[in-house]
Amino acid sequence: MLCVALAAPGLVHAKVDLTSVDSGMAGPRSQVLVLGSVHLSQLPKGATITQDQLAPLLDRLATYAPGIITIEGLSGETCDLMKRHPTVYAADDVANYCPDTSKAKAVTGLDIPAAIGEAQRLLKAWPAAPTPAQRRHLAAVFLAAGDPTSAMVQWLQLPEAERRAGDGLNDELVASLQKARDRPNESTQIAARLAARLGLPRVYPIDDHTGDNIDVGDPVAYGKAVQAAWDAAAPRAKAMRDREGELEHKGDVLELYRFINSPAFQQITVDTDFGAALRDRSPQHYGQRYVAGWEGRNLRMAANIRTTFGDQPGARILVVVGASHKPWLDSLMGQMQGVDIVDVQHLLSDGK
Repeated sequence: MLCVALAAPGLVHAKVDLTSVDSGMAGPRSQVLVLGSVHLSQLPKGATITQDQLAPLLDRLATYAPGIITIEGLSGETCDLMKRHPTVYAADDVANYCPDTSKAKAVTGLDIPAAIGEAQRLLKAWPAAPTPAQRRHLAAVFLAAGDPTSAMVQWLQLPEAERRAGDGLNDELVASLQKARDRPNESTQIAARLAARLGLPRVYPIDDHTGDNIDVGDPVAYGKAVQAAWDAAAPRAKAMRDREGELEHKGDVLELYRFINSPAFQQITVDTDFGAALRDRSPQHYGQRYVAGWEGRNLRMAANIRTTFGDQPGARILVVVGASHKPWLDSLMGQMQGVDIVDVQHLLSDGK
């Protein structure tokens, strides 16, 4: 085999063309729209974005009519994995990324694996017109499964008078849902509200921090090196960041989302964040480790998105994520067979 490789070196570097594999595909193509979002819980001081201000954005997204909506959150399954491996995943990371399911478990009697199984069983036979009792029960099961945003999807579809305890929800869980309903978070205020509006039963958490669990050695030195790289590149991004802040304070949501999803904004973000990190000259190559973690995370997110519609050829998928994820997910999902990437700029500009 070595002789063959030496005799015909061109064969070693030949690439398989995957771009035309689906050219003769008989079935329907799936559509993926990646919406880069600001983190509504991290707006600059003095800036707020209300539900009324978000309404035009949700109206545009509703015209796309997704059948699947994904969010930047960890699934209960991933959180259960992390909890079972405390020597691999720090307790602080689990606490930061994973919701507390103990109160829902106490009421329903379901741990995360059992609750995931129960949710799947219920969804397989989910009726077109669920009763309030069915919605309350499924919401309780989702809370026990570590999927509070899907619980919110069910909660929002209940008539106001039916948003009460019962069917697996006690007063404490009801209070937590009521509080979360108005919390500034794009997973709730955009994804869950849109899913409820469209009559969908749930959203799909697709984030994954197992892929960025990088051993950086000295976290303090790592943080200083990456921050220094960012600081060196920051002047190039100043005008862009100033404009973003201006739109956030103004509350012009459609213009804000057009801006942060634009190729120009995305390119500067990539160059002054990840590109800057790759120029870090620390002997430990901290910048490269940072980018490796980021890419590992996005690869696993893309895989999680792909699995949400593996059994639904021709599905329309909306991905709601922080804006920095958009170029990676557009690129990765665009390589999948039978998948088309929808131009979010066109949707936000024309509402088509």
